[in-house]
Amino acid sequence: MSHFPEFEVIPAVDVQDGEVVQLVQGERGTGKRYGDPVEAAERWIDAGARTLHLVDLDGAFEGERANAAAIEAVVEAVERLEAGSGGTGAIDLQLGGGIRTAAGGMDLLELGLDRVILGTAAVEKPEIVAEISETYPGSVMVSLDAKDGEVVVSGWTESTGLDPAEAAARYEELGAGAVLFTNVDVEGQLSGIDREAVEAVVEAVDIPVVASGGVASVEDVVALKEAGAAATVVGTALYEGEFTLAEAQSAADAVDAGDAGEK
Repeated sequence: MSHFPEFEVIPAVDVQDGEVVQLVQGERGTGKRYGDPVEAAERWIDAGARTLHLVDLDGAFEGERANAAAIEAVVEAVERLEAGSGGTGAIDLQLGGGIRTAAGGMDLLELGLDRVILGTAAVEKPEIVAEISETYPGSVMVSLDAKDGEVVVSGWTESTGLDPAEAAARYEELGAGAVLFTNVDVEGQLSGIDREAVEAVVEAVDIPVVASGGVASVEDVVALKEAGAAATVVGTALYEGEFTLAEAQSAADAVDAGDAGEK
């Protein structure tokens, strides 16, 4: 299963109480609401998205999937759009938030998701990564959230003392198909990215690294491609209209990737 053959700008569809929200530094209650998840998903696909990044925020904090109905509605809508495109418009869907067991992850893959994102569960029970990967190779994306240079879990409230690059390498050995690296220090603030932190994780693994957190401008998107990221997840900046999906994708496409991301 080929992940991100070309650099992608991936819109985030973060769902809380059945609505799209964007949090600031992962703090609950800081969210600004942006309406219906299915409408958001359809809008981003119309705008050219090849992948959608779905997050069940209630699940991320509570440890169980609270927005299952909203997520399933998005999956069904995307399947309808794909069917209507005559097979040309394959859209990848990845979901994180509240997936705590291998069975839970596999249920979602059977539902029609392309990748499941494991964060807290992967840190606490790394064997879940291996278990899902055996049945669905390459379908696990491990989410590493870093604060002050250390991996944090449980909705960014507990530090683990793990180095993000070392953790990424460990999950690659367990069968992870990709790494989602989020710098919590800059999450949701439109304050720009930490390129060096991304480069360190990219250099540690051969699997794709998707970068997230702090993307405020098209220049940030370009810098992440140059840092070797395979893709970037963008939320707040797109919802606030700082730039369009097409602008960001075309700027990234215009960069001669050269050695970016090549090993």
